[in-house]
Amino acid sequence: MGRAARAVINLPAILNNYRLAKSLAAGAKAVAVVKADAYGHGATRVARFLEADADAFGVACIEEAMELRAAGIKKPILLLEGFFTADELPVIAEQNFWTSLHRAEQVEMIRNADLSTPINVWLKMDSGMHRLGIEPEHFADTYQQLSSLSQVNEVVLMSHLACADELDSSHTRHQIDTFNSAVIGIDAPHSIANSPATLAWPELHRDWIRPGLMMYGASPFSESVEAASQLQCAMTLETEVIAIHTVQPGESVGYGATFTCERTTKVGTVAIGYGDGYSRHAGSGTPVFVNGQPTHIIGRVSMDMCTVDLTDLQDVSVGSRVELWGSELSVNEVAEHSGTIPYTLFTGVTKRVPRVYIES
Repeated sequence: MGRAARAVINLPAILNNYRLAKSLAAGAKAVAVVKADAYGHGATRVARFLEADADAFGVACIEEAMELRAAGIKKPILLLEGFFTADELPVIAEQNFWTSLHRAEQVEMIRNADLSTPINVWLKMDSGMHRLGIEPEHFADTYQQLSSLSQVNEVVLMSHLACADELDSSHTRHQIDTFNSAVIGIDAPHSIANSPATLAWPELHRDWIRPGLMMYGASPFSESVEAASQLQCAMTLETEVIAIHTVQPGESVGYGATFTCERTTKVGTVAIGYGDGYSRHAGSGTPVFVNGQPTHIIGRVSMDMCTVDLTDLQDVSVGSRVELWGSELSVNEVAEHSGTIPYTLFTGVTKRVPRVYIES
């Protein structure tokens, strides 16, 4: 019943990709990052499926962490953005959340907190991304302050990389050197590796890795990387053809008349649009598959529909399956044609698109 648009989520593929991350970083533990509703894949369903394997989960904020606890998740949950106000700290202690810490004022909040149990803190350094973090010159002192507090259990030293998806990046080398210099003499676990660093920067695996995008089967790289080629697709966005028209040469298709047919064209109208989260920037030429055959978008994507070229395809009719990305078509390729990145495509799929889960 209803529209055919749906996102099929392959949970074993996500588990496979998490295990791949662990195998690449042998000996390291891994925070399975499920922020932003597991990049649009469904945080509670993903976390339940991974919990037996996952060392910990990573979310953006305490609201996302509470949602996982309410769903029965028992493993530690790391708040990647940390806490925002002091009244979150008792909840963090009670719920076995771990929290990042990225500014000096947060040390004083912990010092003044009355906690039921000591908390684990991931002390974040700004090694060159300049978004969040303690400055390198103050990092060792901040660590010493935290270590002296009865409210603090383990401290993990962390940083985040700005350009790890660029394999020849001098900026990454600078960040590595900055981090290494600032932590000399500190005996504590390290966590630097995000998805691209897990896949391609083995020196950064250290004690904890933080796989995010790679868990969902998309490569963070614009070039071919051998380890990334082992990832399994986790989300297939699909729908159906709902109408077919024959359009003559010189006639246009869609809003703005941006596409004009150069030949007699069989145009398929497809039940998905930017209201479902399919990018409006997926212009003419963006690849799609219809009944397993490659073709492309023609004209502008509208809110609820888009149009595709069916002219050279065989055995296509109303009701034929359309894959926007998935096992037949890489989300990276769609992102490139849309002038964006896979993260925005995954997280942009709206709630009106049902998630259908494969568990075996």
